[in-house]
Amino acid sequence: MTRPREQNGVEPPRSEDDIQREQLGPRGVPDAPDPARMTPQREKKTPKHIDPGHTS
Repeated sequence: MTRPREQNGVEPPRSEDDIQREQLGPRGVPDAPDPARMTPQREKKTPKHIDPGHTS
C-alpha cells in the first residue's frame, strides 16, 4: 500500500525548519532563548495600521 499524496499547493503543518527548531533550539543550542528581536529602525519603518484598501 502506498500513502496518499498531498494535493499541489498544500503546505505541510510543520516545515523541516520547524522540526529542527524543536529539536535543536533557535540557534542550534537546545533550550536556549531566541535572541532575535526587531531593531529600533525596523520597528519605526513597520506600519502600525495596515489599510486593507477596497475590493473594487
